[in-house]
Amino acid sequence: MRLVELTAAGNEASDLLPVHDEALLRELGARRAYWTVLDEGPVEECLALLVEHADGQWRAEHVKAEAGAHAGRTEDAEALAHHDGWVYVLGSHFGSKAGPLQPKRAFVARFRESANPRLEIVRHRFALHRAVNDALAALAVTGHPAAPERVAFAVHDGFVGAAQRRGTAKGKGWVAQLAPGDHPINIEGAAFTARGTLLAGLRWPVTAAGEPILVELTGLPGLFSGGSLGVAGVYALTGAGAGPLGVRALAARADGSFDVVVGSIDALDKGSILLEHHPHARHATCRHLRFRLPDAGGPGLIAPEPVADLAPLHHIEGVSERDGTPLYVADEDHRIALWLTN
Repeated sequence: MRLVELTAAGNEASDLLPVHDEALLRELGARRAYWTVLDEGPVEECLALLVEHADGQWRAEHVKAEAGAHAGRTEDAEALAHHDGWVYVLGSHFGSKAGPLQPKRAFVARFRESANPRLEIVRHRFALHRAVNDALAALAVTGHPAAPERVAFAVHDGFVGAAQRRGTAKGKGWVAQLAPGDHPINIEGAAFTARGTLLAGLRWPVTAAGEPILVELTGLPGLFSGGSLGVAGVYALTGAGAGPLGVRALAARADGSFDVVVGSIDALDKGSILLEHHPHARHATCRHLRFRLPDAGGPGLIAPEPVADLAPLHHIEGVSERDGTPLYVADEDHRIALWLTN
């Protein structure tokens, strides 16, 4: 692979989503371009375009968007997905590495492709957290691999318990969406399915066997008109490697299949509660896999096909395609690391 280093607002990038709008590509003077999100700040300040010109040169362009009444009220955009002419942006729904969960990160936004987009934003007060946790509890698929009960308590208390205590002290209504036994949810990838549902890739939690989890959500577009979320399925990626492993990137392909990158459950050397209690997970490197989703109501186990072993890279954050070959973006401090496949 060949590394292209870019900068946009002095920040690192998450996810890669091809630009579909031909008028925007012409405006950019681009052979092709990809949306990405920058990790730090509110979503309206964290959109960027990675642009490839006809001569093969690349540039990164920071895109300022309008957020209206929600300006400054979101944080930690992580995942992008196309659906019905919209680009959707999901917050991580997580917290800092040591917790607690943060309501600013529990949001969904969308916009029409433009060099100056206007965002629609729903801050849903942990509704997605509640829907996903209810589905996980019903299936009893999650856990802490080879870990005692005190580990599960420490992670729950650091993220969920601390958020409950903070929210209760401030009289916040969203506290009702958090419950004893909940897992903190960390969304790192998203892609819409042919049936109009959203597949969310979780970096955490993982299954009790340490496998990555995908959750199929219904009703996401309806959030923007006052609707509610549901869960159509929960899937574990089997045979992905020695766990625990989480989803780090997810992308829909034209043939109906999906690309997924799996790897470490949290960032290294940043005071992570997860890595403190699962130290062997520090050594996880990334793997690129490909799979098809079962029919609605199908089995919850998916055995993906290997595409590429990305070792020694452990910090891939986005996957897409360029002329039929994989393209990756990596999480690097203060820069954008774009990896092109020859």
